Amino acid sequence: MSLRIAIIGGGLGGLAAALFLRQAGIEAQVYEQSRALREAGAGIVVPPNMVRALAELGLAEALPSFAVQLEAAWEFRRWQDGRVLFSQPMGEACLQMYGAHCYVAHRGELLALYQRALPAQQVHLDRRLVALRTPGGTTGDTVELEFAARDGGTHRVRADAVIGADGIHSLLREQLAPAADSRFSGLCAYRCLVPAELAPAMARRAVQSLWLGPGRHLVHYPVSGGRLVNIVAIVPAGDWRTESWTAEGDVADLRREFDGWAAPVQQLLASAGQTQRWALYDRSPLERWSEGRVTLLGDAAHAMLPFFAQGAAQATEDAVVLAHCLRGIEREGVPQALARYDAARRPRASQVQLMSRGREIRNHLPDGPEQAQRDAEFASGDPLRQSAWLYGHDWRAALAAAPPG
Repeated sequence: MSLRIAIIGGGLGGLAAALFLRQAGIEAQVYEQSRALREAGAGIVVPPNMVRALAELGLAEALPSFAVQLEAAWEFRRWQDGRVLFSQPMGEACLQMYGAHCYVAHRGELLALYQRALPAQQVHLDRRLVALRTPGGTTGDTVELEFAARDGGTHRVRADAVIGADGIHSLLREQLAPAADSRFSGLCAYRCLVPAELAPAMARRAVQSLWLGPGRHLVHYPVSGGRLVNIVAIVPAGDWRTESWTAEGDVADLRREFDGWAAPVQQLLASAGQTQRWALYDRSPLERWSEGRVTLLGDAAHAMLPFFAQGAAQATEDAVVLAHCLRGIEREGVPQALARYDAARRPRASQVQLMSRGREIRNHLPDGPEQAQRDAEFASGDPLRQSAWLYGHDWRAALAAAPPG
């Protein structure tokens, strides 16, 4: 009898888990509280460690149809005049070093790729989790779930395992780790998309550019096959504390944050018609992701600041390892399989969480000796090779080295 797996959350992490589990012979059911699958936010980096995982599903070959393969990344520019401090060629160097290219994409288009690959009957919309019970406690042989729909209906499900892929405000995390407080970074992010024809030519290139200045920085790169330019601006939050990817921001406020910056930045922001704004929080690494037949995945397990652009990649790695741990497992072996997944993934994701902190300090140095030294260090660095711990990760070796659970 196949395992009954319930995945809570139909975002990138949840659908990736369903796809890898299906490849492992397990048809997990995805429960999403929205009435349609959609991804908040806009642009996303799809780094080599994520591309290699997608290749195992046969999905990597579809990336060039909507994603943009980066020719260069970490193109650091000075805020005042646009002078290039450093630019790392990608392309063949990235392919030879890590076995995959690096892409940038629209989150919604990536989610649509996943959705097309997953049978529709495995996805249940308008299902908001309101209760989870484990008869028999952590040693019980089933989990009972109760979902509410907008029409007032109630739906009850039994599962052999539950995967909480329900994001930064995870209900499942609150049950497993109720003391997991969020940490406010003091920063907020503006996100917006600009039609490519309105953007300056330098922003339309297949390049991830980072403009660094006192107290703030701005990132841009093309998405949607080059039809749009994605902008992310990290600035002091002031009184803003809303942690939501869908909260509306004020474009005029965004533009004021970059008064006096180089002309291409001014032109790029002038072409923005609307923006979202959200306060940047992260969570400290959890002491455990799993308890009995319930586990966490993606942002629910390891919400992190965006400065390594690894949130979706780490969720994808979670999905690969989780599916491998559950492959061929009988119902009574589920708790041990989830404990093995926890042991294999938590150290790696926790490392990325912690190393994502503090990057904004280096990016936001005021003009002066420290900033000049930083800029000089950029010129002598090799970010592609220095990112081997991120991009070259071997999940099979990590799983083999993990305790058996």
